[in-house]
Amino acid sequence: MDELKTRIQQDGIVIDNRILKVDNFLNQQIDTALITHVGQAFAGRFRDCPIDRIVTIESSGIAVAYAASIAMANIPIVFARKKKSLLTQGEQYTASIYSYTKEETYTASISKTYLPAHENILIIDDFLASGAAAMGMAQLVEQAGSTVAGIGIVIEKTFQPGRQKLEGAGYRVESLARISHFENNTPIFAE
Repeated sequence: MDELKTRIQQDGIVIDNRILKVDNFLNQQIDTALITHVGQAFAGRFRDCPIDRIVTIESSGIAVAYAASIAMANIPIVFARKKKSLLTQGEQYTASIYSYTKEETYTASISKTYLPAHENILIIDDFLASGAAAMGMAQLVEQAGSTVAGIGIVIEKTFQPGRQKLEGAGYRVESLARISHFENNTPIFAE
């Protein structure tokens, strides 16, 4: 997606040739026009498969999942929580996920009430690096007795093993911007 790549080049900040920070349009501040186009791109990429629900993880995936939902005729969205709160009640599906950027493991959870069985689920996430978050969300979907229809990623780091792990597990992965490496703290896109 050229618009996304241009925005990454203009506004993304690469730290230590390792981490891409896109807080100013995706992770903290949201460029709603861009995210609307990202949602439309996911709708186009997954138009060939039936999707009943979108699953994402708080908080960066929520805006993208919302945009994709609107572009897909307002299908329901549910997001995994990263922390248990006083409001967390009832039975939960849970998965242990290691965060690459935070360098910690957390337990993601979704209420069993919000993730029914026998559905086709599209997983949406902002980044794909190690694949831990997407695999964790896939585990939640499968615990519910539903099927992962596909995994939509906004930005993929192709030099990390995430895609290989997900495709090796049999999942379809569609990424809108694929970065092959960082050079002098600049993203270099895969063709």
